[in-house]
Parts: sequence; structure tokens; C-alpha cells
Amino acid sequence: MKVIILAGGLGTRISEESYLKPKPMIEIGDQPILWHIMKYYSSFGFHDFIICCGYKGHVIKEYFADYYLHRSDVTFDFSDQNRVTVHQNVAEPWRVTLVDTGLMTQTGGRVKRVQKYIGDEPFMLTYGDGVGDIDLNALLAQHQASGKIVTLTGIQPGGRFGVLDVDGQTVTGFREKAKEDGGWINGGFMVLEPEVFTRLGGDSCVLEREPLEGLAQEGWLGIYRHNGFWQCMDTQRDKTRLEELWQNGDAPWRVW
Repeated sequence: MKVIILAGGLGTRISEESYLKPKPMIEIGDQPILWHIMKYYSSFGFHDFIICCGYKGHVIKEYFADYYLHRSDVTFDFSDQNRVTVHQNVAEPWRVTLVDTGLMTQTGGRVKRVQKYIGDEPFMLTYGDGVGDIDLNALLAQHQASGKIVTLTGIQPGGRFGVLDVDGQTVTGFREKAKEDGGWINGGFMVLEPEVFTRLGGDSCVLEREPLEGLAQEGWLGIYRHNGFWQCMDTQRDKTRLEELWQNGDAPWRVW
């Protein structure tokens, strides 16, 4: 099953680094968050990726162009017609298709642009800026049993700010906003049937608007509830948190 990763956005909310590179290429532990996402999928046996590039997409292409070289022991013999000998390959068994889906194309438009690489098979889809410890096997099993056209992973992220416990006009305590205080949101990590392509328009199509809203109204949109770890990298604060988890050996998504 192929995995589409949306990696073409501008990343304006983390402009401290995204002015130099696309957000999926911002590093956590010396590797782009895109790599972390791919490693996670690969640990479940999903090795065929289609990356929807856009803003500074050449950075992603150059990264993968050199990926095999950077992860192998290599001898460059300039005395023998510039012969290159690879002694040891430690790269992952990935097949990576990089597609320029436009600078300002919206999410639905990007997915529509890579339809020819998917064909008539179900596929997975996620955003290039979020990690978690989702059970992808359970997600897929639920989707296949449900008969839905799309199943998304729902998460309860909690709040970025602490909340006050109040009794009348008296504050009785401070606490972090719990997950249970908020509703479910789309955390990505979706499974989709090829029928979804009939609902996608041109470059201005936003997947999360008319296509998914329409499926929801018709009863074709499923949710896989995930109560474990999930974190997107919208801001520098998010990046710092992910970096701390990685450096401390506490990254829940590191299952490889």
C-alpha cells in the first residue's frame, strides 16, 4: 500500500526555519521530520512513498538524491575513470516518488495531482509535520472492516495553555488542559479508497473542506480514535518539545 505525504506547504507558523527549507525538512535529532514519519510507516511494512512537494521542493529532492550515498560506505577511485564502489548499504528499502504538486496548491489538489501514481488501490495519507505512536495495523484493519471511503485518525491534543478551575468568582486552582477537555481533531494518518479522487477538484480544492465534509454528511468518513502520543510541528515550541523527547530517548514514535 502506498503512502502519500503532504510536504508542500509554506510552514509560515515556523518561519524561523521554514524560510530556508520546507517544514517537513526541519530536523529533529539531525534528521528531517519527514524522515521520522517515513521510518515510522516503514516499521509497519509500508515502504512505498509518494511525497507531494511544493514550497522549496528541490530541498526534498536533493535530500533523497544523496540519501543512498550518505548512508553507505563508498570508495571514489579517481584513477579508474572516476569509479565509485559502494561497500555497504544501510539505507532503508524505500521507494520514493517525489512530485511537484505546485507552490500554492491546496491539500486536496495535491492529492489529486498524484492520482496517476496511486491507480485504483487504497492508499494511506498523512501530513509531513506530525508524528505519533498510532497503531497503523489497527487503523487499517478498522478501515477495511468499516466499508468507509476514508478513515482518519482522531486525536485529542489538549490545550497549549493552562486552564483555571473556577468556582463562582474564585479561582480554585491551575492545571494543564486535559485531552478530555477538548474535542477530537484530524491528526492525519488516514486510509483512503480510490473513490475519493472523484471528490477532489483542482488545485484550489482543500481536502479537509468539501471532500471530507461531504463524506461526513453522507456517512462515509470514519474515525480511528487514538489516545496515545501525537504531536504536530506547527511552531518552534513544538519543534523544541519533539527535540527534547528525541534527545532524552523518550520519543514514542521511535519504534524502529
